[in-house]
Amino acid sequence: MHLNCHSYYSFKYGTLSIEELVSQAKSKKLDALALTDINSVAGVFPFIREAQKAGIHPVIGIDFRNGIKQQYIGLAKNQEGFYELNRHLSHRRTKGIPFEEKAPNFQQSFIIYPFREKIFPLRENEFIGIHPYQLNRLVKSSWYRYKDKLVLLQPVSFSSKTQFNTHRLLRAVDKNTLLSKLEPEEQGDISDQFYSYADMVARCEGHSYLLYNSQRLLEACQFSFYFQAVKNKRDILGSDWEDFDFLRQETFKGAIRRYPNLSPEISKRLEKELELIQQKGFVSYFLINYDIVKFAHHRNFYHVGRGSGANSIVAYCLGITDVDPIELDLYFERFINLYRENPPDFDIDFSWTDRDEVVKYIFEKYNKGDQEHVALLGSYSTFQANSMLRELGKVFGLPKTEIESLIYHADKPDHIPDQYGKLILRYSQVLHGMPSHLTIHACGVLISHKPIHYYTATEMPPKGFPLAHIDMHTAEDIGLHKFDILSQRGLGHIKSSLELIYQNQGVQVDIRQVEKFKKDPKIKELLRTGHTIGAFYVESPAMRMLLAKMKAAEYLELVAASSIIRPGVARSGMMREYILRHVDPERRKQAHPVMMDIMPETYGIMVYQEDVIKVAHYFAGLSLAEADVLRRGMSGKSRSKDEFQRVKEQFFINCERLGRDPKITAEVWHQIESFAGYSFAKGHSASFAVESYQSLYLKAYFPLEFMVGVINNFGGFYHTEFYIHELRMNGADIQAPHINESDYLTNIKGKTVYLGLIHLKYLEKASVEKILSERRVNGFYMGLSDFIARVDISLEQTLILIRIGCFRFTGKSKQELLWEAHFILNKRKAVAIGNELFRQAGFRELQVPALEEADLRQEIVDQIDILEFPLDSPFHLVKDQTVPSIKARDLKQYLGKQVQIIGYLVTIKYTRTVKGDVMNFGTFIDREGDWIDTVHFPPVVKKHPFKGRGIYLIQGKVTQEFDFYSIEVDSCERMAYWNAAD
Repeated sequence: MHLNCHSYYSFKYGTLSIEELVSQAKSKKLDALALTDINSVAGVFPFIREAQKAGIHPVIGIDFRNGIKQQYIGLAKNQEGFYELNRHLSHRRTKGIPFEEKAPNFQQSFIIYPFREKIFPLRENEFIGIHPYQLNRLVKSSWYRYKDKLVLLQPVSFSSKTQFNTHRLLRAVDKNTLLSKLEPEEQGDISDQFYSYADMVARCEGHSYLLYNSQRLLEACQFSFYFQAVKNKRDILGSDWEDFDFLRQETFKGAIRRYPNLSPEISKRLEKELELIQQKGFVSYFLINYDIVKFAHHRNFYHVGRGSGANSIVAYCLGITDVDPIELDLYFERFINLYRENPPDFDIDFSWTDRDEVVKYIFEKYNKGDQEHVALLGSYSTFQANSMLRELGKVFGLPKTEIESLIYHADKPDHIPDQYGKLILRYSQVLHGMPSHLTIHACGVLISHKPIHYYTATEMPPKGFPLAHIDMHTAEDIGLHKFDILSQRGLGHIKSSLELIYQNQGVQVDIRQVEKFKKDPKIKELLRTGHTIGAFYVESPAMRMLLAKMKAAEYLELVAASSIIRPGVARSGMMREYILRHVDPERRKQAHPVMMDIMPETYGIMVYQEDVIKVAHYFAGLSLAEADVLRRGMSGKSRSKDEFQRVKEQFFINCERLGRDPKITAEVWHQIESFAGYSFAKGHSASFAVESYQSLYLKAYFPLEFMVGVINNFGGFYHTEFYIHELRMNGADIQAPHINESDYLTNIKGKTVYLGLIHLKYLEKASVEKILSERRVNGFYMGLSDFIARVDISLEQTLILIRIGCFRFTGKSKQELLWEAHFILNKRKAVAIGNELFRQAGFRELQVPALEEADLRQEIVDQIDILEFPLDSPFHLVKDQTVPSIKARDLKQYLGKQVQIIGYLVTIKYTRTVKGDVMNFGTFIDREGDWIDTVHFPPVVKKHPFKGRGIYLIQGKVTQEFDFYSIEVDSCERMAYWNAAD
């Protein structure tokens, strides 16, 4: 009867969630309805689940519209019908072709056209939809003779006046117009709501055939879908047995490479995993990931395989990961067990420069002709409260100042006297969390066995690859498991560094010798001292502090550190406890014997995600299936809150039955609750640690090329300035951009590093391309006048180059060059516009007048303006150069004493105490370039807050913990800078 229902996946039109839609239908005692979102199938599978749960027959379709104008509605008779509807929608949306008034000749779908006065021929599967308010017009229409072709078309888009108002606001936001100027044809009608069967009979009095025909259509649509079956691409080589045979062969080939002495223990583990992989139907999943990695190796792309997949020895032997699960005693059941419904999880990281080529390969390899099997995984951008306050403020015509005031007072509604303000605040809360539009999942790729349009429609975003209408939760629910192809800057650092090392030193580095790196004394020293700036995942102040406190020098210690640093372990108080037990063997005796037995490597402390499974299984006696429900529930992935609650209750029941001390049980549960959602799988931490070792090897042996690689990938914890500082501390000669030596990116020649032209903030890319292109063709520039004669560039762009010192090779001062540039370019401009002054015969070139000498402080100011950071020491800018300061390297001598030190701010970490008060951790460098770490407790933060970048005078007490020295700050004030006007 209801053939045209919209959920909020009719983006910026519908207002009902899937749950609300089904709940409303049930409240009206409806036994069937059709979800037909506007040009969207995002809600189809959640709708089927919810409707079946409510005992309602679900029918699925699409409301095909050009903008807001309805062309026709398609209802899928079956899965083939859904496929043809998806194909049609995808083709039109991908190509940007509007829908025509007449639908294609669908074979397995019903088509319903909105009522039009003009008669046109209908196919057997096509009908005309009549809205109750059109009944009077129908009687006078020629369509009235074709009653068997007429169905009731009662749209559903909202369920109340509030939701209708919300709908109108969405339409105004979508059209970027004032609510008062929203055209009636750009919105739905307030009657577009659910009606009970009795109400519909009353509304269609004398036209019962409409209800009958509608009900027949609903009954004729039978979309049966088996959610549990895996929908991923299979039969990679033609059949299941060929796939498994190939997987087995390649695994054992890799095993011989990884383990020259293949022990019975390893063989047994391989056989166990292969058998389970086959049983669960994940053979093709492994083979596709293997294929992706092989392609990457062929193209010389570096990758890191992580996620729970790193727990698999098959993945290790295939080269998908570089983490040895035997060495780390990784818990395979965390990856796959017979009780887990969800699939294995490989996260494969590539350099940000390589990822798109890998994705392109996947699309080309696994699509077959015009049958698409591959799509990027979708996601939904949702409305957020503050952004909606702005949008709704514009819709109501409020000036910008009032909108900002509204945002400021949003958490104090009593301070909003204006009725419009209260209305906006109310509806921003109604809209909060509602899907706004389809967007791209960060890394997911879907590869289906049947064509992808059997499950979803696709769009074509700017990325250039088809995008599915379903998100990760829906994809997992229907058995279409994503492949995670990620990009990260850390791998870009490594790739760039290797290229630079070869260019600068002629050395080819094999970065895959991770076993050798684990034993390297130089790397051990970097870890032990926390000198890890630039190295992937271990460079943040918190991580450097943790490594120094642990005196970490071994691989397993680094693996543990990668997970301990996560918020959950710290929040549970167990990070400090772990360090105490790590450095003091006596402290380990405080661990509960059962916990120590379960996790001896981490001294009885839960550090990794799979520790939740271990503890739940061995400490609380839960089954592996129940333990995994607990882990997933803690990480926000629980399939059912009721199921999670049942397992939680069982945890405490079992502990009581096993005679566990209630206090210990409560403490164990607190640990699980505190950190499970934020912790890493051990294999994940191990994968990060492998990449950290690769970065650390390059830092230890090729520090200059490595740091240039970091700078050129624009990624890392710190601002570019501090990687340049690290270069300088390692003996590099840092040179400002140079017109003849610099490239677009930073380069290195011997120990001399020339900053790239990309770092000049105001220099346009087009100007850079002209400069480099002319230099490649006709050689170095001889001077400023030669440069101006050869490159068509504006005075403003030329002045940027001069101010940063690009023409210093001429021997002329910056002031002389600035004067010369103005003179030449203004003269050229005057000649171009016909100024007779410069056309006079025998005009004599003017001589450069006597100019003021350069001031180093002005040089630094120019550097900060153009580069956004100084190349010379920023400490020259301090107005009062007489303020005394100790050196950071001498902190140890002042332990427990009050000190005064001057530091240049590097970074601030904001956190909160258990009472919710803000406190800070600061990182600075001193005049000598050494690092200073500070702690700012809440009273100091209130009295002496940070005031942005700059140099600070810090006073406080020197403290140490585990031989790591820091300053507990009493006062911290930004120092005054020199001003040229003074």
